[in-house]
Amino acid sequence: MKVAVIGTVASSILGFRRDFINSLIAQGHQVYAFAVDYTDETRQKGIDLGVVPVDYPFNRTGMNPVHDIRNTFKLAKQLKAIKPDLVFSYFVKPVIFGTFAAKLAGVERRVAMLEGLGFIFTDQPEGLSGKTRLLRQVQVLLYRLSFPLLGKIIFLNPDDSKDLVTKYNLKVNRVEVLGGIGLDLAQYHYVKPDVNKLSFLFVGRLLKEKGINEFIAAVKIVKQQYPEVTFTVLGGLDEGNPGGLKAAELSRLTESGVIDYPGHVTNVAERIAQCSVFVLPSYYREGVPRSTQEAMAIGRPVITTDVPGCRETVIDGVNGFMVPPWQPQALADKMIYFIKHPEQIEPMGLESYKLAQQKFDAAKVNQKLLKLLGL
Repeated sequence: MKVAVIGTVASSILGFRRDFINSLIAQGHQVYAFAVDYTDETRQKGIDLGVVPVDYPFNRTGMNPVHDIRNTFKLAKQLKAIKPDLVFSYFVKPVIFGTFAAKLAGVERRVAMLEGLGFIFTDQPEGLSGKTRLLRQVQVLLYRLSFPLLGKIIFLNPDDSKDLVTKYNLKVNRVEVLGGIGLDLAQYHYVKPDVNKLSFLFVGRLLKEKGINEFIAAVKIVKQQYPEVTFTVLGGLDEGNPGGLKAAELSRLTESGVIDYPGHVTNVAERIAQCSVFVLPSYYREGVPRSTQEAMAIGRPVITTDVPGCRETVIDGVNGFMVPPWQPQALADKMIYFIKHPEQIEPMGLESYKLAQQKFDAAKVNQKLLKLLGL
C-alpha cells in the first residue's frame, strides 16, 4: 500500500516515527513522509530510511486562516498526485488540515493521532487568558469539522479523549487509545541507581508548563535541610516563550549552587543513569512524556504530577509518586521521602523498569498502531 504520513518537522518524522516507519516498510508498504522543513541533509536521511520525502507548505504555528485554506488545497493536490491508500496524520495542524486535504483528494482511508492536546488545552495556575480561551474555541470548532471525516482518531491516553471528544461532544466514527509511543528498549539498559550520593534529575524544555518553576521552588525547600543533595536540570532554554525560564535566572541558580545545569548534552540516557530519582512536575497536555519513559526504562523511580499523560507513567507508591500540579511543597516532600528512605530507590526503580517493559516497548506499540491503522 501507499501510506502518506503527514507530520510537521522532519526531525520528528525521522526521529520519533523512525521505528513505526521501519515497521511499515518491513510490511512492504511505500511510505511518503510529509514535512514542512526538509533540508538536503534530512531529505537524504529520509531516503536512506526508505521513505519518499515530500515537502508541503504549512506554517505549523501560524494562525492565518487564508494561508491555511490555501495550503490545504495545495496539500490536497499533492495527495491527489500520489494517490495514497491511507493518510495518517499527527500533531494538531496535520490532523485538522491534513484530514481536510485527504478528503478533498479523495483518499478513502483517513486516520489521525493526537499526541496530547497541547498548550491550548493546558490549564494554567493563574487561569486561562482570553486569547487562549478564544483559540481553544477555534480549535474545538476545527476538530468538530475534521473529526467526522476520519475513520478513527487515536489518542495516547484516555484522559485526552474524555477532555476533548466527550467534553465537547464531538462526533467521531471511532476512538482508540494507543498508550505511549514507546522506545526502542534495546537502546536503554537497566543501571543500578547510586543511593549513597543522592541526585535528582529534571529533563524537559525549561518552560513553566513543564514544571520547571515548581521543580526549582521544591529544590530550594529541600536544600534548606539537605544542602549536599544534587539537583540537575537538562533541557533547552526558550526565552521567546512567555513561560520560558530566563538565561539570567538560570545563571543565578547555577552560580548559587541551587541546581546543576550542564548545558546542551546529547547523552541524556547516560545522564539519567547517573541520577537516583527522576522528577517531572509537568502539567503540559502531552500524550505520555518520553523523558519519563526513558527514565523508567533505565530503572529510576519517578516523581511526577497527577495530570493527563504523566499519570500514565506512575503507580503511586509502587514505582514513584504523583503530586498535585503547582504545589512545590508536595513535590519537595516526596523528594525528602527518598532522601530519608534511600532503600526504596532501587526497588521502586525496578518497578519502573518492569512497567517500561510492559507498556513502552516500541516494537509492541508499533504492532498495535499498525493494527489500529488496518495494516
